[in-house]
Formats: sequence, C-alpha cells, structure tokens
Amino acid sequence: MGGGLLLIIGLFLPWYHVDRLAKLNGTNGDFSGWDAHHILRWLLLLAGLAPFILAWIMVRDHALSGPRGEMTAVTAVAAFGLIAYHAFISKPGDPRSLIHLRWGIYVALLGTILMFVGSALRSSDTERARKPPGTI
Repeated sequence: MGGGLLLIIGLFLPWYHVDRLAKLNGTNGDFSGWDAHHILRWLLLLAGLAPFILAWIMVRDHALSGPRGEMTAVTAVAAFGLIAYHAFISKPGDPRSLIHLRWGIYVALLGTILMFVGSALRSSDTERARKPPGTI
C-alpha cells in the first residue's frame, strides 16, 4: 500500500521542467504528472488505488480466481511502463530536447516498483490449485 500511496503522491509532484523556449500545454515552467498528462493521470490514479483494493479484498476475505496480488503486480508493471515511456522515450511538449525531468517522476517510478514487489510477495504466499495432467 505504501507503493500505491507513493505513486499517487508522485503524480502531483513536479515531473517536467519546460525551458522558456519550449511549450507544454501552451506554457512553460514546472509541470506535475497530473498537469502534463490528461488521460494518463486517471490511469495512474487507478493504478495507485490497486493496493488499497487488494487490501480491501484481503480484509473481507473474498474468493478470487487467482492468487491474491497477481493483478496488482500486473497493474504495477503497466504503470511502470507507462511512466517510463513518457519519461524516457516520448516526453510531452515541443521541442522535447528542452523538456527536463524532475524528481516527482522518480518518486512515481519508485512507487510502482514498491507496488510490484509487495504484490509479487503477496501472490507468492498463495499456492495455486493443482490440476490433473492434460487439463488447461
């Protein structure tokens, strides 16, 4: 849950610094992930809530079709990929060479790593049901 909280907090910290010769959303200056990405912000907010949903499932002892934490791990990997893509491959703004990364994006990346480690440890605690040979 700490990783999810760190991801949500990191979403509101400065991600990009835009030089005065560049533009992002028509202006320059510092931008948080929330300000810079209009669709991605909602996906990352939902990804940050995934560990809290997993905790709710565990407290209520709901039955799941797979190991607990497996879907949260998948969500963490997807969030890491989305953040890393927008940080290192396709920065927003124009020209991209004048867009610099700030520390908030690294906080969000650390949050996704912590989410993945925690959920992977949780899913390894649950044993998978064995199936007879020849069945899918």
